[in-house]
Amino acid sequence: MAQVHVLKPLKYLRASAAFAVLLTLSTTIPAETVSIAVAANFAAPMARIIEAFEAGSEHQVQLSLGSSGKLYAQISHGAPFEVFFSADQLVPSKLAQAGLAVTATQFTYAVGQLVLWSAAEDFVDDKGQVLRLASFDKLAIANPRLAPYGAAAVEVLEALDRFEEVKARLIMGENVAQTYHFVSTGNADLGFVAASQVMRDGKLTAGSGWLVPQSLYTPIYQDAILLKTGADNPAARALIDFVKTPEARRIMAAYAYVQQVDLTRSVD
Repeated sequence: MAQVHVLKPLKYLRASAAFAVLLTLSTTIPAETVSIAVAANFAAPMARIIEAFEAGSEHQVQLSLGSSGKLYAQISHGAPFEVFFSADQLVPSKLAQAGLAVTATQFTYAVGQLVLWSAAEDFVDDKGQVLRLASFDKLAIANPRLAPYGAAAVEVLEALDRFEEVKARLIMGENVAQTYHFVSTGNADLGFVAASQVMRDGKLTAGSGWLVPQSLYTPIYQDAILLKTGADNPAARALIDFVKTPEARRIMAAYAYVQQVDLTRSVD
């Protein structure tokens, strides 16, 4: 007996194709967006890290910048950030203790360096003697109550026995980004800023500066932590893991961040 072939109606074929497309779409993992809060000193390297992260995944990142202290206040009052990159270790620990972050995910992503910098060529010598000569009108620092880089600047001035002599000339930025703005626009003759703001690949990008010896201030260990709001967001965990990769570490090193061994630990 000859085999009979039954031709399917065109409408049935179209319906089958449409069902197959719907099935494929339903099994595709959707891209997610992660909202992150980042200390102002880390703005430039984080921009490049985000670019690399988004290029290698379908996830997207929403970035907010500020001083660590102000970002802590915002998170404490319900700001919907999912990952926090602080300029210190204390603030992430406080968030964990308050039940706002996943304790086991805290890690040191970099160690910051402090630079005494002026936008003017040959104004700051490579030993920081300009602080002793006091041949300046205004010295900018970040608010030491809100910004770890500001606290480090005060430590340096006290270690050099210069704080009392220069305190009347201090102008304070809300964070180290505003401090940099004061100096770059000439509103301050010089200031203590993050090395990442004025150095690339070990060299100053403009002006003159003194890379402050780390023996003069407490190391600026910068910690990140997964916030409870991002605990179930795969994009949040993926970003944290990406920050620990060699690619991200190369970006940080180019911006004068010292590396920390804890970078390789995966998020639990």
